[in-house]
Amino acid sequence: MGVTVLKPACRHTGLIFPFMGEGQNRKFEMHPFIYNFDFDSCKFVIHVNTRFVYMTATKNYILNQALAEKKMRRMVLEIIENNPDVKEIVLAGIKESGCVVGKTILKMLAEISPVKTEFVEISLDKRHPKEVTLSRGIDFNDKVIIIIDDVANSGKTLLYALKPFLSFYPQKVQSLVLVERSHNSFPVHADYVGLSVSTTLQEHIIVEVDGEKVLGAYLE
Repeated sequence: MGVTVLKPACRHTGLIFPFMGEGQNRKFEMHPFIYNFDFDSCKFVIHVNTRFVYMTATKNYILNQALAEKKMRRMVLEIIENNPDVKEIVLAGIKESGCVVGKTILKMLAEISPVKTEFVEISLDKRHPKEVTLSRGIDFNDKVIIIIDDVANSGKTLLYALKPFLSFYPQKVQSLVLVERSHNSFPVHADYVGLSVSTTLQEHIIVEVDGEKVLGAYLE
């Protein structure tokens, strides 16, 4: 996050913060302190001392770690309910955060279901997904394939992620995302959704991971 350094509007009588927009200026006495504010769903920390003022914006989380885990466990139960008597499920995680979500789902499935599961990684350029590759070759015939990503935006990534499986005859092909946005441009809809969010086209959703842990998701 960037930091904006501002000169005090008045060193002795107070401070005015013009970056908050029209009608949102706030005035504070000039005391060394840290102020926490929430304007229009954006959280800010205002740091004030006797020399300058600066603002840092904190992340606008829509999912924290505990809630993300709860959403994923619910989706695991849905997978089991929607696939009775299935012999094998292949989880195909889209590289980067989608793989982290996929491996978490894999572990949760193993905790409560005896069904055999395998994991493969899908690699593709999300902006120009001409080439789509898998981390290893598997016979996908007569198996349930679940394509997993962190965020579904237009549906384009999920659509192109199907390419490596089209030369096989799987029993089912399903899709799972932790967060789904309401901007579908392609005829693809996730079968399992952790959280559905209405956003503007200018906003972005970032799923935060650390190693193989999902820490949450935030809007920017």
